[in-house]
Amino acid sequence: MFRLMFHEPAIPGNTGNAIRLVAGAGCELHLVEPLGFDLSESKLRRAGLDYHDLASVTVHANLAAAWKALRPERVFAFTTHAETHYTDVAYREGDVLLFGTEPSGLPDEVLADAHITAQLRIPMLPGHRSMNLSNAAAVTVYEAWRQLGFPGGV
Repeated sequence: MFRLMFHEPAIPGNTGNAIRLVAGAGCELHLVEPLGFDLSESKLRRAGLDYHDLASVTVHANLAAAWKALRPERVFAFTTHAETHYTDVAYREGDVLLFGTEPSGLPDEVLADAHITAQLRIPMLPGHRSMNLSNAAAVTVYEAWRQLGFPGGV
């Protein structure tokens, strides 16, 4: 399956929603520290609705540690500055879908990282703020899962 990665997430509710998302879609969630919250925070637990036992969640000390552990072939970084739409990619098993912190997104040094295969964006109306992190993650996770034929889904 593919992997969802949040780089330095700051809002516990978004990560809680992502935990619920990966539990339902059967993919993995990787969190890159520092986190802007404690994983035991009530807001995170409430949003995740105790799906922690059903979800694969791994915390990495930094991005280098994440790359070492995952050894990804392809990493798609999501940014509002990209020109390629997230639907223009043929997703494969093992792909990493990388999102940045709320509200600033991925920093330039991460976007320039050699592991990044491509930068992608979710289209939206001009002049509007970016989607909520967990909503953006859900849109892309389900597109990747759809392309893979919803393995394991009912």
